[in-house]
Amino acid sequence: MTEKLPSSIPLTQRAVIFKKHSGKLELKSIEVQSPKANELLINVKFSGVCHSDLHAWKGDWPTKTKLPLVGGHEGAGIVVAMGASVRGWKIGDYAGIKWLNSCCMSCEQCELSNEPNCAYADISGFTRDGSFQQYATADAVQAARIPPGTNLAEVSPVLCAGITVFKALKTANLTAGNWVAISGACGGLGSMAIQYAKAMGYSVVGIDSGAEKEHLFNDLGGDVFLDFSKSENLVPEVVSATGGGGGAHGVLNLSASENAINTSVRFCRANGVIVLVGIPSGATCVSEVFDHVVKSIKIVGSSVGNRADTREALDFYSRGLIRPAIKVAGLSQVPQIFKKMDNGEIVGRCVVNTGE
Repeated sequence: MTEKLPSSIPLTQRAVIFKKHSGKLELKSIEVQSPKANELLINVKFSGVCHSDLHAWKGDWPTKTKLPLVGGHEGAGIVVAMGASVRGWKIGDYAGIKWLNSCCMSCEQCELSNEPNCAYADISGFTRDGSFQQYATADAVQAARIPPGTNLAEVSPVLCAGITVFKALKTANLTAGNWVAISGACGGLGSMAIQYAKAMGYSVVGIDSGAEKEHLFNDLGGDVFLDFSKSENLVPEVVSATGGGGGAHGVLNLSASENAINTSVRFCRANGVIVLVGIPSGATCVSEVFDHVVKSIKIVGSSVGNRADTREALDFYSRGLIRPAIKVAGLSQVPQIFKKMDNGEIVGRCVVNTGE
């Protein structure tokens, strides 16, 4: 059962939508959806643009995507309506739309707090319309609680990029003082990972390319920047940068590069952990069994976080430990942002203002 919209909410809205993979990204007027009994209706003010949005548009992954689709899953806004079964929320609350829009809450994975691994998960901007629109629905249980008065443009990337890298760092299970190498260090995820890693007491090697990205890395407090485009052999460079102990204690692979993943296996320290986050289309992770066993390294995957990870990641932001590096553009600029993202030209995170 869906709820009737209050008269103060318009019947139509602006949204960026595509009808087929790699098809035209259209800015057009669509209907505002009424929330179901368990849902919030959020007036989305800003939405981050994630590399996963590009993958969804292209159809890169073997998971079926809703079509036509409104992309986006880093939406920050204000609750304007809610279903009859919703508890603990009120009109005017600040709320976030995440990648994980809802899950069943009753399967084995949900019971173990592995909510992103739920087989019945509903994904914003993938299996349901997301945050590249002015009004979007979200399950009231999974919607992110944003403190009142928060800068909604700045916090929007935390809702995916921040939660994702925070969860990945937790998965690496490092100790303060350890070295973490971040591949794709100055993109949307990487620029957040640098800050979370430093706030958690780690030393950071950033791997990326270009003077603008090196400048951002230094501004965010990173320790050693390595430009892979200028490197003759990245492996000994990482080993040297991390004190010569055989490499990094932890590696976060955030870039959409199969080569970066396979190189990282070689500069991971004995008993270290490699965390796979970025998902290049059709990629494989290759590790020589001898070195893998002798070095006792671990290779693990990490998706987005659960509700507790969300709360903790947002708390880092609220305490001033994280400041997303953003560039704000209008909703109509999504096609241009996708093009720059596909070419590896994005520094930090692009955020779209749904009102422009």
